[in-house]
Amino acid sequence: MTAPWRRIAWIFVTVLLLPALALADGGGGGGGGGGGDGAMTKKQTAEYTAGVQAIESRQFARAITLLEVAVQRTPDDADAWNWLAYATRRGGDAAKSIPLYQKALALDPRHLGAHEYIGEAYLALDNLPKAKEHLARLNRLCLFSCEQYRDLKKAVESYEKSGGKVKPTASN
Repeated sequence: MTAPWRRIAWIFVTVLLLPALALADGGGGGGGGGGGDGAMTKKQTAEYTAGVQAIESRQFARAITLLEVAVQRTPDDADAWNWLAYATRRGGDAAKSIPLYQKALALDPRHLGAHEYIGEAYLALDNLPKAKEHLARLNRLCLFSCEQYRDLKKAVESYEKSGGKVKPTASN
Protein backbone atom coordinates (compact mmCIF):
# COMPACT_ATOMS: atom_id res chain seq x y z
CA MET A 1 0.00 0.00 0.00
CA THR A 2 2.90 2.41 0.64
CA ALA A 3 4.50 1.72 -2.75
CA PRO A 4 1.99 3.84 -4.74
CA TRP A 5 2.53 6.79 -2.40
CA ARG A 6 6.28 6.50 -2.81
CA ARG A 7 5.82 6.48 -6.54
CA ILE A 8 3.64 9.60 -6.39
CA ALA A 9 6.19 11.31 -4.14
CA TRP A 10 8.98 10.41 -6.58
CA ILE A 11 6.99 11.80 -9.50
CA PHE A 12 6.34 14.98 -7.52
CA VAL A 13 10.05 15.43 -6.80
CA THR A 14 11.02 14.69 -10.38
CA VAL A 15 8.46 16.93 -12.05
CA LEU A 16 8.47 19.89 -9.68
CA LEU A 17 11.82 20.05 -7.97
CA LEU A 18 14.42 18.87 -10.46
CA PRO A 19 13.87 21.74 -12.91
CA ALA A 20 14.33 24.17 -10.01
CA LEU A 21 17.55 22.42 -9.01
CA ALA A 22 18.85 22.69 -12.55
CA LEU A 23 18.15 26.41 -12.64
CA ALA A 24 19.56 27.08 -9.19
CA ASP A 25 23.18 26.59 -10.26
CA GLY A 26 22.97 28.54 -13.50
CA GLY A 27 25.12 31.45 -14.37
CA GLY A 28 28.43 32.87 -13.70
CA GLY A 29 30.54 30.18 -12.14
CA GLY A 30 33.76 28.63 -13.04
CA GLY A 31 36.39 30.80 -14.58
CA GLY A 32 34.76 34.12 -13.97
CA GLY A 33 32.31 34.67 -16.60
CA GLY A 34 28.85 34.65 -17.83
CA GLY A 35 25.70 33.97 -16.02
CA GLY A 36 22.81 35.71 -17.66
CA ASP A 37 19.81 33.61 -18.56
CA GLY A 38 20.44 34.07 -22.28
CA ALA A 39 24.20 33.56 -22.11
CA MET A 40 24.19 30.49 -24.29
CA THR A 41 21.72 31.66 -26.89
CA LYS A 42 22.68 35.23 -27.65
CA LYS A 43 25.18 36.09 -30.32
CA GLN A 44 28.40 37.51 -28.97
CA THR A 45 30.80 39.88 -30.70
CA ALA A 46 34.15 38.63 -31.93
CA GLU A 47 35.81 40.82 -29.29
CA TYR A 48 33.75 39.19 -26.56
CA THR A 49 34.78 35.72 -27.69
CA ALA A 50 38.43 36.71 -28.04
CA GLY A 51 38.32 38.46 -24.65
CA VAL A 52 37.01 35.33 -22.93
CA GLN A 53 39.74 33.30 -24.63
CA ALA A 54 42.34 35.82 -23.43
CA ILE A 55 41.03 35.44 -19.85
CA GLU A 56 41.27 31.68 -20.14
CA SER A 57 44.91 32.19 -21.22
CA ARG A 58 45.46 34.55 -18.26
CA GLN A 59 46.16 37.46 -20.64
CA PHE A 60 44.16 39.97 -18.63
CA ALA A 61 45.46 43.18 -20.23
CA ARG A 62 44.56 41.85 -23.69
CA ALA A 63 41.18 40.69 -22.41
CA ILE A 64 40.42 44.14 -21.01
CA THR A 65 41.18 45.79 -24.36
CA LEU A 66 38.95 43.34 -26.23
CA LEU A 67 36.11 43.43 -23.73
CA GLU A 68 36.07 47.23 -23.64
CA VAL A 69 35.25 47.07 -27.35
CA ALA A 70 32.64 44.37 -26.71
CA VAL A 71 30.78 46.46 -24.12
CA GLN A 72 30.83 49.47 -26.45
CA ARG A 73 29.23 47.36 -29.18
CA THR A 74 26.75 45.60 -26.88
CA PRO A 75 26.32 47.87 -23.85
CA ASP A 76 23.32 45.86 -22.60
CA ASP A 77 25.29 42.61 -22.27
CA ALA A 78 25.70 41.84 -18.56
CA ASP A 79 28.00 38.94 -19.33
CA ALA A 80 30.41 41.18 -21.24
CA TRP A 81 30.47 43.69 -18.36
CA ASN A 82 31.04 40.85 -15.88
CA TRP A 83 33.94 39.45 -17.93
CA LEU A 84 35.44 42.94 -18.26
CA ALA A 85 35.20 43.42 -14.49
CA TYR A 86 36.67 39.98 -13.90
CA ALA A 87 39.64 40.66 -16.19
CA THR A 88 40.14 44.04 -14.52
CA ARG A 89 40.11 42.50 -11.04
CA ARG A 90 42.32 39.59 -12.03
CA GLY A 91 44.63 42.08 -13.72
CA GLY A 92 45.20 43.63 -10.32
CA ASP A 93 42.71 46.51 -10.03
CA ALA A 94 39.92 45.45 -7.68
CA ALA A 95 38.79 49.04 -7.13
CA LYS A 96 38.33 49.67 -10.84
CA SER A 97 36.37 46.41 -11.21
CA ILE A 98 33.63 47.46 -8.75
CA PRO A 99 31.74 49.89 -11.06
CA LEU A 100 32.05 47.37 -13.90
CA TYR A 101 30.45 44.65 -11.79
CA GLN A 102 27.81 47.15 -10.72
CA LYS A 103 26.99 47.79 -14.38
CA ALA A 104 26.62 44.04 -14.97
CA LEU A 105 24.32 43.80 -11.95
CA ALA A 106 22.29 46.82 -13.06
CA LEU A 107 21.65 44.99 -16.33
CA ASP A 108 21.04 41.61 -14.68
CA PRO A 109 20.42 41.76 -10.91
CA ARG A 110 20.34 37.94 -10.81
CA HIS A 111 23.79 37.50 -12.38
CA LEU A 112 25.36 34.93 -10.07
CA GLY A 113 28.92 35.37 -11.32
CA ALA A 114 28.84 39.13 -10.90
CA HIS A 115 27.58 38.77 -7.32
CA GLU A 116 30.32 36.29 -6.47
CA TYR A 117 33.12 38.29 -8.04
CA ILE A 118 32.08 41.71 -6.78
CA GLY A 119 32.02 40.12 -3.33
CA GLU A 120 35.59 38.92 -3.86
CA ALA A 121 36.58 42.38 -5.09
CA TYR A 122 35.11 43.92 -1.94
CA LEU A 123 37.12 41.48 0.18
CA ALA A 124 40.28 42.44 -1.70
CA LEU A 125 39.45 46.04 -0.78
CA ASP A 126 38.79 45.13 2.91
CA ASN A 127 35.08 45.86 2.66
CA LEU A 128 33.64 42.82 4.45
CA PRO A 129 30.11 44.26 4.91
CA LYS A 130 29.69 44.75 1.14
CA ALA A 131 31.05 41.26 0.45
CA LYS A 132 28.52 39.86 2.92
CA GLU A 133 25.74 41.79 1.18
CA HIS A 134 26.46 39.94 -2.05
CA LEU A 135 26.80 36.65 -0.20
CA ALA A 136 23.31 37.21 1.21
CA ARG A 137 21.98 38.01 -2.27
CA LEU A 138 23.51 34.82 -3.64
CA ASN A 139 21.93 32.90 -0.77
CA ARG A 140 18.52 34.23 -1.85
CA LEU A 141 19.15 33.66 -5.57
CA CYS A 142 20.51 30.12 -5.27
CA LEU A 143 17.60 27.87 -4.37
CA PHE A 144 19.67 24.97 -3.02
CA SER A 145 23.08 26.62 -2.87
CA CYS A 146 25.24 27.06 -5.94
CA GLU A 147 28.90 27.21 -6.83
CA GLN A 148 29.00 30.99 -6.69
CA TYR A 149 27.50 31.08 -3.19
CA ARG A 150 29.82 28.37 -1.90
CA ASP A 151 32.92 30.05 -3.39
CA LEU A 152 32.12 33.48 -1.96
CA LYS A 153 31.17 31.97 1.41
CA LYS A 154 34.53 30.20 1.55
CA ALA A 155 36.34 33.45 0.68
CA VAL A 156 34.40 35.39 3.35
CA GLU A 157 35.09 32.71 5.98
CA SER A 158 38.82 32.68 5.14
CA TYR A 159 38.91 36.46 5.33
CA GLU A 160 37.15 36.49 8.71
CA LYS A 161 39.23 33.67 10.24
CA SER A 162 42.45 35.43 9.26
CA GLY A 163 41.33 38.80 10.58
CA GLY A 164 41.39 40.22 7.06
CA LYS A 165 44.83 38.90 6.14
CA VAL A 166 43.60 36.22 3.73
CA LYS A 167 41.67 37.72 0.87
CA PRO A 168 41.15 37.09 -2.81
CA THR A 169 44.02 38.53 -4.79
CA ALA A 170 44.64 39.15 -8.44
CA SER A 171 45.95 35.60 -8.70
CA ASN A 172 42.76 33.91 -7.35
